[in-house]
Amino acid sequence: MTAELSFPRQQARTQRFSLGVPRAFTVAPDGSRVLFLRSASGTDRRTGLWSLDVESGQESPLFDPFADNEELSPEERARRERSRESAAGVVGYATDRALTVAAFALSGKVHVTDLAAGTTAELATPGPVIDPRPDPTGRHVAYAVAAGELRVVAVDGTGDRGLAVPDGDEVTWGVAEFIAAEEMDRFRGYWWAPDGDRLLAARVDNTPVQRWHIADPANPGTVPAEIAYPAAGTANADVRLAVLGLDGSRVDVDWDREAFPYVATAHWSAGGAPLVLVQARDQRSQRILAVDPDTGATTVLHEDSDPHWVDIMPGVPAWTRDGRLVRIAAQDGAWRLVVDGETLTGPELQVRSVTSVTTDDILIRASEGDPTQAHVYRVAKDGVERLSVGDGMHAIARGGDVTVRVGTGLGFFGSVAEVFRGDTKVGEIKSLAETPSITPNVQLLELGERGLRGALLLPTGYTSGSLPVLLDPYGGPHAQRVVQTRNAFTASQWLADQGFAVLVVDGRGTPGRGPAWERDIHLDFAGTTLDDQVDALQAAAAQFPFLDLSRVAIRGWSYGGYLSALAVLRRPDVFRAGIAGAPVTDWRLYDTHYTERYLGHPAERPEVYDANSLIEDAPKLSRDLMIIHGLADDNVVAAHTLRLSSALLAAGRPHTVLPLSGVTHMTPQEQVAENLLLLQVDFLKRSLGS
Repeated sequence: MTAELSFPRQQARTQRFSLGVPRAFTVAPDGSRVLFLRSASGTDRRTGLWSLDVESGQESPLFDPFADNEELSPEERARRERSRESAAGVVGYATDRALTVAAFALSGKVHVTDLAAGTTAELATPGPVIDPRPDPTGRHVAYAVAAGELRVVAVDGTGDRGLAVPDGDEVTWGVAEFIAAEEMDRFRGYWWAPDGDRLLAARVDNTPVQRWHIADPANPGTVPAEIAYPAAGTANADVRLAVLGLDGSRVDVDWDREAFPYVATAHWSAGGAPLVLVQARDQRSQRILAVDPDTGATTVLHEDSDPHWVDIMPGVPAWTRDGRLVRIAAQDGAWRLVVDGETLTGPELQVRSVTSVTTDDILIRASEGDPTQAHVYRVAKDGVERLSVGDGMHAIARGGDVTVRVGTGLGFFGSVAEVFRGDTKVGEIKSLAETPSITPNVQLLELGERGLRGALLLPTGYTSGSLPVLLDPYGGPHAQRVVQTRNAFTASQWLADQGFAVLVVDGRGTPGRGPAWERDIHLDFAGTTLDDQVDALQAAAAQFPFLDLSRVAIRGWSYGGYLSALAVLRRPDVFRAGIAGAPVTDWRLYDTHYTERYLGHPAERPEVYDANSLIEDAPKLSRDLMIIHGLADDNVVAAHTLRLSSALLAAGRPHTVLPLSGVTHMTPQEQVAENLLLLQVDFLKRSLGS
């Protein structure tokens, strides 16, 4: 990285310093090797498949992507957009149980790697393909075809055949629908049986879903893309499940689909029958079902209900290897680990996810007292033991007695991936990421009566004098910005270096502080999340008198964009300027699962949607507002910005709109990402007079 390269360009070129970072670790059950993904450098988008020999510590490239220009189907592009994947090459892979073969898609074709020989073969299969996955025994690879068919082929490329063929133009097999991928973090649409002879597969019919059209105004000759978008209050896709045999058999799974239409998660392990988590449309109840794969009948193992909403927790439900049910439950003000009805963690831990389950123990990620940190714990009969060391955010992958422990912190850039055999460190997987050209100087704060977690960043070398304040939040539910990870604050530090005191705040609704804290936003996005930002600002100013409360601005993207526009519209006494990136402006235009979870059904609670919409507030605008939106965004569609802008124009309220042609909800394009930061700083300096 040359010294002349600006930080905005460096951040854009490195995709926020994520390129070159090892990720997606899989550890062999015998502890012999670790698979992972990594690009060749901190500026190379092409991600390859790598292997670490645990005994020797030698890293070896198994597959180095050769194509600079990938050929991606619309379905694969949509899949990557849902998972926020902006890298190229091998962006995901799957293995058999013993880690002898791996499969992945590249340019819509199935590739299979023999992990012992280190060789990769491209299989002659119909394409373009999505999500190829070997069966647990390593004999076959299943894959979805963009046209909607689910197929299977032997690992040597023979015997390719269809398992499920769509029975309608809008039907797909083996692919997660929009809502599952965007809001449930379920990116898979099929799950192998432990013996490799059957699969549990999702059949999705998008016929009921309304159609929207995403145009490209910069190229008027291009036909608009048609998408099935289930906006709040409208119909969802019809999702069903079936057990498909390699012998051609099909057994449909039966449950009360009218009462529980959402398929939230599915899991099939050696510990027992397939598990499926299904939710009610209003998300106030959900059931864990055990599926009889021979008959399709289901048994209710557990049902949760909550007057606000129930949560989908990563890694559960699951079986232990001796057939006990693992789940995470809200008890005594905390998220707690429960196995066969026995609660195994105390109220001091907020369990975030289950990472690994064996007969002897369970590995979890949890926060203990401090939501800015997440640690890895081993839960067993003899109690709970913390495995991660050092302040920060931690994760783990395990196979046999080998673990890969990944940690971040405020004291170093990027992440560290250490390999342990038992409790002994035996190696480290290298990161090839670029080092940012600036070093954040972060002060972590607890602000106000609610102890809101915040981070304050001042200009490098600052000694004295009043500073304009820039709030830089996300601020919405189930997402954090204030975490003990240095890289999380590089952009905020650069903004501070332009002459601002930057304040980042996580309010109510964010994870790590328990169910009640998360549910405080119920039916009230606008009031609760904005109040927390204002309260935190005022508490910070009381602690740091050099913060100039007469010159305050706010910027954000997605929910943060909504919050920024909301701030200048409803609290002009506090905020002089706002930058709203890809904002939701009318929650009736956002999707069913997210919006109805927090605000209810629009037909039942129209007043809640009105109270949380920005459109009717347009005549109130008296401060500077810049709205930025990608015209190709299929998550928060550009109609949000256009409707707010139209309302502002009708009310005679000056504002700035920056349309981004060809840009989706992400902004991976290097020049676009760089110039967005530069344009925002120019706007802020003019608005605040700094």
